[in-house]
Amino acid sequence: MGLDMIRKASRNAALAAAALTASAAAHAAYDVDILPPGSPIAQQIYDLHWAIMWVCVVIFVIVFGAMFYSIFKHRKSVGAKAAHFHENTTVEVIWTVIPFVILIGMAYPATKTVLEMKDTANPDLTIKVTAYQWAWEYDYLQDGVKFNSLLATPRAQIEEWEKKGEAKNPDYLLEVDNPMVVPTGKKVRLLVTSNDVIHGWYVPQLGINQYGIPGFVKDTWFKADKPGTYRGQCSQICGKEHGYMPIVVVAKAPEEYAAWVKEQKAKAPQAAAPAQVAAGSPSTGAVATTAAAPAEDPNRKWTTDELKALGEKVYAANCVACHQATGKGMPPAFPALDGSKVVTGAKGAQVALVLNGKQGTAMASFARLSDSELAAVITYTRTAWGNKAGEVTPAEIKAARKG
Repeated sequence: MGLDMIRKASRNAALAAAALTASAAAHAAYDVDILPPGSPIAQQIYDLHWAIMWVCVVIFVIVFGAMFYSIFKHRKSVGAKAAHFHENTTVEVIWTVIPFVILIGMAYPATKTVLEMKDTANPDLTIKVTAYQWAWEYDYLQDGVKFNSLLATPRAQIEEWEKKGEAKNPDYLLEVDNPMVVPTGKKVRLLVTSNDVIHGWYVPQLGINQYGIPGFVKDTWFKADKPGTYRGQCSQICGKEHGYMPIVVVAKAPEEYAAWVKEQKAKAPQAAAPAQVAAGSPSTGAVATTAAAPAEDPNRKWTTDELKALGEKVYAANCVACHQATGKGMPPAFPALDGSKVVTGAKGAQVALVLNGKQGTAMASFARLSDSELAAVITYTRTAWGNKAGEVTPAEIKAARKG
């Protein structure tokens, strides 16, 4: 009997140890801290966060400790009697001076950090960031590289209207097709603006949350301490696809960054210049200034099948959320493209609409896309579903940009 009891106790102890181990592992995965800093500014923010947190903890312990002690020590049941007095100048001075000193002690390092955040002088690299509904455009002003960055999570993982979506990627909704790439140890200045509404370029590990405001250019900076991938999102509610505007910054060693720049230039050997689109919005007829499109090989000859294949991808990345994979849209806010008079009508009207957008609606300008991408997606919409309107070539898009 004694041996059985010992064995039973051993089993119980083993089960208890396993439960404690599982509990410890679960708690280890439960992060309550802010993300580990990846830049000097982020490190200062992190240090301020914990310093002020501990100041608040100390104040809490002192104030509530004194309060509970007073309640316990001077309760009626032990014969305590309340003192009667009206004022005490010394006490009033003390409880005014001490909080003032505490606030100054917290305000000084916080102000110093804010001032340093705004010091964008002497950058090693400058990147213009333009926000769109709903994508980011990165223009490396010194290196001559320019590209768009869009959500890379497949729509099959997001849309769950009729059935459960596909298994989520590890970086679900925080992955992009073209990340911003920067060299480590270099001061990177960002010029942030917007093409349509207010957006927010927010990467917490780099200590940046800068608004992009139409008509204004705001600057900020960061310096990545070590190689790695830093993720963020648009921090302003900018419309229907607000939740699908991730930001990914990849920091590489300087020599790796130089190789990346060389590779990007090889893909786009000719720089694109800003162009004026003469064809106006169908509703207003106004002339609109468009963003420069990504550079591409002007001598490439596209077949209809190639345009359709590329167009399907561009449509999935930019159009499917509003107009749906079936082309049926969600009327009246998002009209159907299948059977649409605009899509099946004259090429020029649809090209102008896609380039300029339409004021007063959710249809934004997509002039940031390249000539081939625009030709491809328009060709796709004109030939998909039940539409049989024919293709649009990159040359026609280029001519429309020049007007």
